[in-house]
Amino acid sequence: MTRTRTAMLAALTLVAGASGTALAAQSASAGAAAAACTVDYQVQNDWGSGFTAAVTVTNNGAATSSWSLGWTYVGSQKVTNSWNAKVSQSGAAVTATNESYNGTLATGGSASFGFQGTYSGSNAIPATFTLNGVTCNVDGGTDPTDPPTDPTDPPTDPSGRVDNPYEGAKVYVNPEWSANAAAEPGGDRIADEPTGVWLDRIAAIEGVNGGMGLRDHLDAALEQKGSGEMVVQLVIYNLPGRDCSALASNGELGPTEIDRYKTEYIDPIAEILGDSKYADLRIVTTVEIDSLPNLVTNVSGRPTVTENCDVMKANGNYQKGVGYALNKLGDIGNVYNYVDAGHHGWLGWDSNFGPSAEMFKTAATTEGATLDDVHGFIVNTANYSALKEENFKITDSVNGTSVRQSDWVDWNQYTDELSYAQAMRDKLVSLGFDQNLGMLIDTSRNGWGGADRPTGPGATTDVNTYVDGGRYDRRIHPGNWCNQSGAGLGERPQANPEPGIDAYVWMKPPGESDGASKEIPNDEGKGFDRMCDPTYTGNERNGNSMSGALPDAPLSGKWFSAQFQELMKNAYPPLS
Repeated sequence: MTRTRTAMLAALTLVAGASGTALAAQSASAGAAAAACTVDYQVQNDWGSGFTAAVTVTNNGAATSSWSLGWTYVGSQKVTNSWNAKVSQSGAAVTATNESYNGTLATGGSASFGFQGTYSGSNAIPATFTLNGVTCNVDGGTDPTDPPTDPTDPPTDPSGRVDNPYEGAKVYVNPEWSANAAAEPGGDRIADEPTGVWLDRIAAIEGVNGGMGLRDHLDAALEQKGSGEMVVQLVIYNLPGRDCSALASNGELGPTEIDRYKTEYIDPIAEILGDSKYADLRIVTTVEIDSLPNLVTNVSGRPTVTENCDVMKANGNYQKGVGYALNKLGDIGNVYNYVDAGHHGWLGWDSNFGPSAEMFKTAATTEGATLDDVHGFIVNTANYSALKEENFKITDSVNGTSVRQSDWVDWNQYTDELSYAQAMRDKLVSLGFDQNLGMLIDTSRNGWGGADRPTGPGATTDVNTYVDGGRYDRRIHPGNWCNQSGAGLGERPQANPEPGIDAYVWMKPPGESDGASKEIPNDEGKGFDRMCDPTYTGNERNGNSMSGALPDAPLSGKWFSAQFQELMKNAYPPLS
């Protein structure tokens, strides 16, 4: 992630330092003291032929219900895609206009967006911006107050946390998962990959049926650590009324049992993580997957409404639980909280994207938590959405019909997880989360390789043929989430793979089931969800499509050998 510092100079100058940052301001008249607008233009990443940029525009004039920001490049820069704004280009002139959810700019209000572009030669920062026709003329210069920095120094925050816990660190290999993987034919090829440790019920803290508990995992991590840095990945997953729209991942706590969640679940975890014995570990927590977005997408007023989600929205226990967890765990200096932010096939639509980001902020400021307790967010946890769809773009059209109108995209603003993660990051920063917010992408099961992987774009017969013929994600519908047939292992875990992305991770351990294919009595609170039944013909949440689930699956979290073998077979990049 790029760290930059910008300052409004008395002379209202352009700041363009080595970080690739410009700050532009324009007075309403030559003698006016206040600037009508401020533009912060940051080149976040530049690889010689392309770049990504983040732009924040602040309105210092009268409030407006829509905005249009313009600038002109002096070089060959071409914008190829964008997020959080509609960006168009004619020659060297670029125009960015608001999306439906970020059009209102109060006096002093800001909007942020990002984009990717290509260029040859130089990549000069624009010298002039206009906001709704008001020109922001600036002069070149540097900020003499900026202290010199050593770019090799890893950035830190006041708590002592590093900016990216994965950078320069090994990541803990769960011995239990590793043994299951190594016991499978061919499984030794990935048995040493790091995966998340799921604390999905109170008993998991001490260990279930003789298995490893939380202290056992932390002790094992210390042994693996050696003299270097070590990340341990934990999944905090036991909210009251958990995952109100999916029976397979329901939990042990009823909708009203918020006090048990606090005292019997979060408090014991915090006590263990706060033990000074583990102070040299970097502990990454994935905080409560799948629950918060349900309060936006699966409640009254939506065709996907479920009664359980209405109950959870009314009692507020999702927000209270997440806030309490962030507060308690955020007080521990070596814990890095990453909140679950769904995936593009769930929250990528305008009607879901902005409201979900606002919901995350609400939860992160509840029960004593603050935005500083959130180190980042994670997307695609335990899901299958493709990392990058390279054979079509959201801006493509076929015979005059936009890709967004295809059955697969269905008016979504995003086609893959990378573009969604980067856009969600920008949106969250615009809402007040730290500008150095990091994102994780779970790539454990989104490779979609094998013989059926397309090698190029689909035919341009019509928009559906074009999209379906080129898409890597081979699910029947992007709303399908349970034990998906044809899926493969994705990118191997790695740090700093893309701008704004702290790491690709395998938070969901490959080979562990999403849910049972039929009803299986159990004492874990896990119900039977028809989305895990391969004969199910669907519901509103998957467009009334077949579920695409593999047969003969065990309860969620149990080892599913057939799926593990298929994930290896369809891995992309392929396994050697």
